[in-house]
Amino acid sequence: MFETLQAQKPDAILALVQMFKDDPRENKVDLGVGVYKDASGKTPVMRAIKAAEQKLWANETTKSYTALTGDPGFADAMVRLVLGNAVPRNTVSAAATPGGTGAVRQAFELIKMARPAARVFVSNPTWPNHLSILAYLGIETVPYRYFDNDTRGVAFDAMLKDLKTARKGDVVLLHGCCHNPTGANLTILQWQEVIAVLQQTGAVPMIDIAYQGFGDGLEADGAATRAVAAATTECLIAASCSKNFGIYRERTGILMMIANGTEPKIAQGTLAFLNRQNFSFPPDHGARLVTMILNDEALRNDWMTEVEDMRLSMLGLREQLARELQQRSGSDRFGFIAQHRGMFSRLGTTPELVQKMREDFGIYLVGDSRMNIAGLNTQTVPILAEAIVKAGV
Repeated sequence: MFETLQAQKPDAILALVQMFKDDPRENKVDLGVGVYKDASGKTPVMRAIKAAEQKLWANETTKSYTALTGDPGFADAMVRLVLGNAVPRNTVSAAATPGGTGAVRQAFELIKMARPAARVFVSNPTWPNHLSILAYLGIETVPYRYFDNDTRGVAFDAMLKDLKTARKGDVVLLHGCCHNPTGANLTILQWQEVIAVLQQTGAVPMIDIAYQGFGDGLEADGAATRAVAAATTECLIAASCSKNFGIYRERTGILMMIANGTEPKIAQGTLAFLNRQNFSFPPDHGARLVTMILNDEALRNDWMTEVEDMRLSMLGLREQLARELQQRSGSDRFGFIAQHRGMFSRLGTTPELVQKMREDFGIYLVGDSRMNIAGLNTQTVPILAEAIVKAGV
């Protein structure tokens, strides 16, 4: 039976991690994997998470199963965090998932169940797992132009032109904030134009929001998702707690569905059914910590402070890198780095120059030139700037 199996294409980012580990150079810099690192290069456990874990250890009395869609308190807390008061709570169905990836997978499964012929419009570029999961499920994918390699900003006119070809029943996948892998984001006015296209075409928006708080702040980063949810009759939202709560290995995510015109029991029951088919009950530990933090004023305030500190640290690194590059190159062509938001920026250079930076300078970027800004510190920024200029980017 299993002799028919063939080698699968290795994950490019995970392969890069191994290459970095095998590199003996002391001044190497890892900007590949998407995790936040502090100035010492560590991915810390956040203070609020530590405090919540201590409370949970002291007070938890059972490890029995939760509901198929997770603890309802987690859903309530996450809906408030992501959507605020944009839509009535009783219009939102929600299911906890194993991380944001689990939420994305369940959303695609839901699309396939509801409308097998649906096409999913995906930004070019996007997070590679979007494309991988869609291909695995056999869902037709339509790329829409997004990143302008010349300006390193959003190719907005081209994006709108492509989105206008969507039809009723198609799905448009959007990044709620902090676009991965480019770092280039829509303004709120541009979001309004996207909403108008969604309303005109009847396409259903699906928003992937994995970095809320890392762009312009928790509230600002949620504004686009809230605007879309409030302006459309149907919407899917896949949210992750990995980055902004620092609980990568706890696999904590949630899928939200707004389906006006669908009986709420049917909508919620469908999410429960999908969970049951794929993994039965979702992980609870990380979800319970998130719920405790968001429902406790002191823990929430400390968490918000730490998220803001992380955001400002990344913004400071962006500004420092842009300055260093301006000084070394004698031009402002790298100014886009300071304008991008979130953990990532895409340099917009060739795979050959990315390889040259790795081989000659020990700078590890993903092949499409995505770099993890959160992998830098004030000491490694000049090293990166020197490598970018000397490599001829």
